[in-house]
Amino acid sequence: MSPARQADLLVRNIDWLVTVDARRRVIRDGAIAVKDGKFAAIGKSAALEREWDAGQILDGKGAVVTPGLIDSHLHSSFQLARGLADEANAQAFLFEHMYPYEVATAEEDVHVSVSLAATELLRHGVTCFIEPGNYHPEATVKAVMGAGMRMVLAVSCFDRNKSVTGLMPKEMIENTDQCIAKTEALFDRYLGTDPRLSVSASFRGMNNSSDELILALKKIAERYQALLQTHCCYSYFTRDSSIVQFGKPEVERLEALGVLDERMLLLHAGWFEPQEIAILARRKPSLVCCPSSSLHNGYGNLAAGKHPELMALGVNVSLGSDHASSGTVDLVQEMRLCACSYKEIRLNPRLVPPEQAVEMATINGARAAGLAERIGSIETGKEADFVFFDTTHPEWQPLYNPVSNLVYSATGNTVRHVFVAGEQVVRDGRLVRIDQEALLREVDRAAARIAGRLDMNKMVKLQWPVE
Repeated sequence: MSPARQADLLVRNIDWLVTVDARRRVIRDGAIAVKDGKFAAIGKSAALEREWDAGQILDGKGAVVTPGLIDSHLHSSFQLARGLADEANAQAFLFEHMYPYEVATAEEDVHVSVSLAATELLRHGVTCFIEPGNYHPEATVKAVMGAGMRMVLAVSCFDRNKSVTGLMPKEMIENTDQCIAKTEALFDRYLGTDPRLSVSASFRGMNNSSDELILALKKIAERYQALLQTHCCYSYFTRDSSIVQFGKPEVERLEALGVLDERMLLLHAGWFEPQEIAILARRKPSLVCCPSSSLHNGYGNLAAGKHPELMALGVNVSLGSDHASSGTVDLVQEMRLCACSYKEIRLNPRLVPPEQAVEMATINGARAAGLAERIGSIETGKEADFVFFDTTHPEWQPLYNPVSNLVYSATGNTVRHVFVAGEQVVRDGRLVRIDQEALLREVDRAAARIAGRLDMNKMVKLQWPVE
């Protein structure tokens, strides 16, 4: 008998191993071997135990193991804004709540906010997220890399400071050259510095971005073969504003500029004109469906959205939680909200089956991030990002179909362990690298600082008396 091969980690006796590989295999009594941060072997437990030795052995009894989840759209600097923007339409949400919050949030507060976001994401099985951009990328990188997770970084860019949608706060006003310069500086500083960190270009809102800025950021993205992202078509109000200002709806404007391709990410992407469906099917940018955000603010991205049809046309659609302002930052719940909302609105129980929802949260998210060759599925040679869901929780029982239970009954709070590149970053539901109690004390202090800079009577809508 030939000697066993050596791995760094062997996970054996996995009750259900949901690989999302090319064949979409679900392996009973499965096992994975991890070496040098990558999946070295995947298969049945008995076979891998014969073939591999490892310095660390972990038992997967009572677990469903999946690829690490990928949140394709999260404003991590908004994590301290939970409860500050309820019952607000799209315009009020931005100009009366979130922009004032951003102005009130200093660099030290952003570090706390992003650390809290990373904690919540990892505890819910998210190993990678795409940041659309804030004003403190250094604090963002420090917090996320400190937690041990992956991210796609961006810096916030607006250069049309006044539009029919409103006037930006003076503290956020920048010109085109400033936006281009800080995007160039972002790539210069961070590209290639950490394998868990990718860099993208971002213009945060189409109605507040000039053609000149969009074209310049596209050139930067092309130079580095990087992602270009923007909020797009998330409300009838932004769609109609685009027609008023530019004579075209948002996707048609991007097509006219020649920037739409498979390395572009359109965030929310719900309100399309009929001709824009054909453009998307031809150009195939990735779209991000953000169910909890739309449901919380009444954006209509699920009622008006065409995500199921676009997926049928070969367009990549992934999932995002958007921000803590809409409540949950739990991609497991986003899967359920997406699948069930489309069923209810269309009166069609066959839309967005659980398998498709899991694809949206894993391999589709990896494609959206430009990382599908590295993450998004459990396959030999890919980086070892994976999650243990603890099926001893009652919401997992009885367990006939793990994919169904994951989407329709579980939450992220049932995550037991999380690994990123073979490193355990969550153990028994607690972060390995972050002191959660110390972080929560920092959250209290940061929230008090932010509240002191805001008119909280305008931000918080307490309808019942507080004594």
